[in-house]
Amino acid sequence: MRGSKNETRKPAEGLRERKRRQTRERIAQAAMTLFLEQGFDATTIDQIADAADVSKRGFFDYFPAKEDVVAAWQDEFADSLLEEVASRPTKEPMAKTVEEALISTIVAAVNPQTLALGKLIKNTPALRARDHLKYAKLEQKLVEALTARAKGKADQLRIRLLAMSAIGALRVAGQTWDLDQFLNKPPAHIRKIAKTLWSTLGELGAEGKGK
Repeated sequence: MRGSKNETRKPAEGLRERKRRQTRERIAQAAMTLFLEQGFDATTIDQIADAADVSKRGFFDYFPAKEDVVAAWQDEFADSLLEEVASRPTKEPMAKTVEEALISTIVAAVNPQTLALGKLIKNTPALRARDHLKYAKLEQKLVEALTARAKGKADQLRIRLLAMSAIGALRVAGQTWDLDQFLNKPPAHIRKIAKTLWSTLGELGAEGKGK
């Protein structure tokens, strides 16, 4: 039996909330388009505001800085991962849940624009410097999601170690992937990473017992 994402209905979005969300999305999309067209450092906040049809002050009402536009996109990925974990079968082993949730989340997020953004981050020192925060947030979200699924029955140390290992493997993979090749078969690449992670942990554990 799978958990349902729709069992608890979200409150209806009011007109004011909808307009704010739409404005935020418009600013983010304008910023992303400019970042990919002319580079992150070359893009000014004035240009983003003009493209999104808001004032410069309006930009700052939604984002403290250019880097926060990219961070907001990364936060959406973390939220999607949490939802995917919650939707997995209730009796599924935690490691399987993490692997399948990561595959579903990454496959849903992968498209030419997101891969281009990944390349932009790799090639932009200001964005690379903050990129580690993405993985810290992902790890924390994963811990929260697994803890909620366990309903207090699982060892917190085990959950944290699993989340840290999985997100650590994802981080290493993200730094070494050929993004163009990844676009063709993302599930296969992720399963390969997961297989390497689980086998490596098992081998390290066996080495420890042998001493």
